Amino acid sequence: MSKDQQSIDAQKVLEKYDRESQYRINIGRWAWVVGFLGISLTIFHLYTGYFGTLPSQKQGAIHLGTALGIIFLLFPIKKGLHRVQRSVPWYDVLLAFLAMYVAYHKIIFFDDILLARVTGYSTFDTIVSVIGILLVLEATRRTVGIAIVIVASIAILYAVLGKYIPTQVLSHAGFSIERITTNLWYQESGVFGTPIQISAKYIYLFLFFGVVLVHTNIGKFFNNLAFALTGRFTGGTAKAAVAASALQGMVSGSSVGNTVASGSFTIPMMKKAGFKPEFAAATEASASTGGQIMPPLMGAAAFIMMEYLEVKFSTIMLAAMIPASLYFAGIFIGTHFEAKKRGIVGLPKSQLPNLKILLKKYGYMLFPLLIIIGTILAGFTPQRAALLGIVSAYLISLLREETRLNFKQTVLLLIEGARTALPVIAAVATAGIIAGVVSITGLGSKFASGIISLSGGFLPLALFFTMVACLILGMGLPTTANYVVTATVAAPALINSFGVEPIAVHMFVFYFGIVADITPPVCLAAYAGAGIARANPFKTGLDAVRLAIAAFIIPYIFVADPILLMVDVTPLKFISAILTALIGMMAVSSAMIGYFKADSYVWERIALFIGGLCMIIPEMYTNIIGVIVIGVIWYIQKSRHDDKMMGKPNVNAQA
Repeated sequence: MSKDQQSIDAQKVLEKYDRESQYRINIGRWAWVVGFLGISLTIFHLYTGYFGTLPSQKQGAIHLGTALGIIFLLFPIKKGLHRVQRSVPWYDVLLAFLAMYVAYHKIIFFDDILLARVTGYSTFDTIVSVIGILLVLEATRRTVGIAIVIVASIAILYAVLGKYIPTQVLSHAGFSIERITTNLWYQESGVFGTPIQISAKYIYLFLFFGVVLVHTNIGKFFNNLAFALTGRFTGGTAKAAVAASALQGMVSGSSVGNTVASGSFTIPMMKKAGFKPEFAAATEASASTGGQIMPPLMGAAAFIMMEYLEVKFSTIMLAAMIPASLYFAGIFIGTHFEAKKRGIVGLPKSQLPNLKILLKKYGYMLFPLLIIIGTILAGFTPQRAALLGIVSAYLISLLREETRLNFKQTVLLLIEGARTALPVIAAVATAGIIAGVVSITGLGSKFASGIISLSGGFLPLALFFTMVACLILGMGLPTTANYVVTATVAAPALINSFGVEPIAVHMFVFYFGIVADITPPVCLAAYAGAGIARANPFKTGLDAVRLAIAAFIIPYIFVADPILLMVDVTPLKFISAILTALIGMMAVSSAMIGYFKADSYVWERIALFIGGLCMIIPEMYTNIIGVIVIGVIWYIQKSRHDDKMMGKPNVNAQA
């Protein structure tokens, strides 16, 4: 298959599973309007990022209002119309300018609206708030999907009709439409609450940083670097795919987008090497999904977590370091055992990039990432780190002709920065509606009492119910919105009622919101990978869960003992926790694949899984048990393997 055909197929897969990619391309003269708005929005964020943001309500109004205008001009009312429409329908033009007005209304009448919080809102203010909320929901439906809109709509109905609910757990006094809409639109706890404020201050700049890096061809460099480092080892194509996706995931906030971008190159190579199509697709999907938990950038939700916990981003980054390493180590080890099981060797040296030449020629591309890490660890704000990263990435693009951007390309880069941010902006605005209802109605405390009641005060059960809620919400909500909802509703119960470390709880819901993208039955990243591999989507999802099993285990461990999150850690504890956890992940991954030193029997897989868990738990006694169990299984399988090599009959073989 030609590269052009691969690119076309990848784009079709992306449009099928990623709502963000279903936007109009050919819109005639309206392209000038979209371009002007996109350039203005990006320059506005660059300007306020350097000189300081406006008051949060004004910053958020420009951020959301301009984004809504672009959304209605780019995203059609119905799926599939983006392929056939050659202009923007009149009703979308009307909605675009109406959306911009209702958001800018907060700026035009800023002082009057502040005063109205005391004196009461006018009828016109109420009408504006109703229209604004409806337009936010419609924009979110077009860019993200219907699921989050349904959740937000139910939340609003709950706020209005709460007094009619015949249960003490969920009922409340009920509020008028006027009070709900004006609170959600004009107060800091609704649409323009913390999520949209963080989006306006930090997330937009980091998304634009990712766009700049993509235009410097850093994705190709990451792929080549991954193959140079791992391609020669057993199952090298799969290991390179894991490494490349981990690197690209640092600058990409989309599981599906990362799966398609990397997978269109890595999945065919894995299939050619001998991996089954489902396993190849699952490897790419699970690794690409993990990019959102990979420091230094992580996903957009990490910046909202920083604000919720009132900590520096460096704290979030360091807390995610060990869990993310274990996540990718689990996938990496899983591909190793699968390759050993199927006898898949590495690629010959002649087919791999030369590491020394690659680093000498393109190693400078890592400089912007190092700038980001250094400035964050030095204590600078994420805004300043993002700005320095953007400037350095743009400057290094000028070093080589193939990455150098001319004036036209720079203009398109500014527009692309705005377009990339649209789904995130819409999602966090709608998530703000849900969070606002929780705040107004006191639903959070009621949900907390419900968790405590269902779990009987037993923490592991409460964590399990929270995990299920995250996975269910993740079937339709993007990661950022999922995190906002669960952090608002479920996290307080675990923190206040069970005394769990706050950062552990927030990381817990963050993790399970992310792995929903590879958890059946709705696992969009796995489906996207399966589309490229031409594999069974459901089997791909199951394989992805097997490979990413660390994401389902590690959160429970760091809630029980936050040492994995760098809380109250000492150098000795840190080294010990890393080593034992890696050994544990090796055993768990082996159990999931069914191969250790030889093909594993069922009882051996169970023993390896239990032994691995004992190693991951940072306790000396469980670690000793784990070492013994894993050691015994290793010895048994080694003896069986040696006997097989010498042609001796296996007296322990099962019928």
